[in-house]
Amino acid sequence: MLKPVGLSGLLTLLATVSLWSTSAHTQDPAFIVVQSTTSTQNSGLFDEILPRFEQASGTQVRVVAVGTGQAIKNATNGDGDVLLVHAKEAEEQFVADGWGVERFDVMYNDFVLVGPADDPAKVNGADGIVDALKAVANSEAPFVSRGDDSGTHKAELKLWQAASIDVQAASGSWYRETGSGMGATLNVGTATGAYVLTDRATWIAFGNKGDYQITYQGDERLFNQYGIILVNPDKHPAVRASRAQDFINWLTGEEGQNAIAQFQIDGQQLFFPNAAAK
Repeated sequence: MLKPVGLSGLLTLLATVSLWSTSAHTQDPAFIVVQSTTSTQNSGLFDEILPRFEQASGTQVRVVAVGTGQAIKNATNGDGDVLLVHAKEAEEQFVADGWGVERFDVMYNDFVLVGPADDPAKVNGADGIVDALKAVANSEAPFVSRGDDSGTHKAELKLWQAASIDVQAASGSWYRETGSGMGATLNVGTATGAYVLTDRATWIAFGNKGDYQITYQGDERLFNQYGIILVNPDKHPAVRASRAQDFINWLTGEEGQNAIAQFQIDGQQLFFPNAAAK
């Protein structure tokens, strides 16, 4: 049988529970959640640079790698402490709507159009990416899109609009959508002989190229900027603001920028740091 607890024992028990409860609620867990894109994860960038920050700060970084659109939705819902994506207009809107505190440039690379080596649409040598996409549409060569509201998908749709091509009308014929990340979309593209617009970092890291190659690159419209934002703790009090700001400061500071610049695959630099000097 359980023995009755005396008054002094009861008071001790209540004090212990109260102390535990207060500690559990005020303790700052030694991690942050970063809502980011598949390109930063699939390229291997995070695997390369995050251990440096974690060792220096004692803060673990947990990455949720999804398309930019989904990352923004997740951050808006408070499911993260930091947003690191690549769709500047959407990022600025995120801040303007009060969900983020301030946006900072971090790094950039570019998009490239990849396709079969025989280049059935003859886009190699086109006078700009818009003409290259017109050639794809006019020839009705297959094109595979992420179709997932990611930063890459947003950029792609702007380019089709600039080319005056209605890809919604072509959906299901020569234009196909995977609703998946960049790696999965590239796999579908190489398996079906389709052109794909991809960020260069993911393409360099992609291991299933087969006979695929870059068929068009170099247009200034293909510039791909990444930004970082602290999720607003006034909107979501659970945000680990201090640790998250430490991460932003590190990534946009000298050490983080050097880590980004040093990341290479096969001698090729995948991202180029361009945070403003502080």
